[in-house]
Amino acid sequence: MSDHVVHFEIAGAKPGELREYYAGLFGWEYQVGDASTDAVSRPGEYGFVTNAGLNGGVGGGEGFSPGVLFYVGVPDVEAALRRAEELGGRRVLGPVRSGGFAVGQFTDPEGNLVGVAGTEEAP
Repeated sequence: MSDHVVHFEIAGAKPGELREYYAGLFGWEYQVGDASTDAVSRPGEYGFVTNAGLNGGVGGGEGFSPGVLFYVGVPDVEAALRRAEELGGRRVLGPVRSGGFAVGQFTDPEGNLVGVAGTEEAP
């Protein structure tokens, strides 16, 4: 059994325009609010996609670089980040915990950014 992709994010400097673009392209609808951490998107600029078939969001804001990111569901975010480092990756974020939910990000040996997410209790 492997872990599954559980969330995706699309970020850029103009998240409202990105949301409009993907709404026009794919018919996505959004519930705009805050991401789990300000490192992902400016407050009030994160649009949770409500009809894409997979959890996702479009966010960012001034100062955020364009990019696409997917999150893999894991039982322990800290353990996944440690393992990513052991295999030659580099921890970029986390774990960041919010309400029993945790996220983290790492780059693989080629520099690709990947996220991990899970429900876990704070230490």
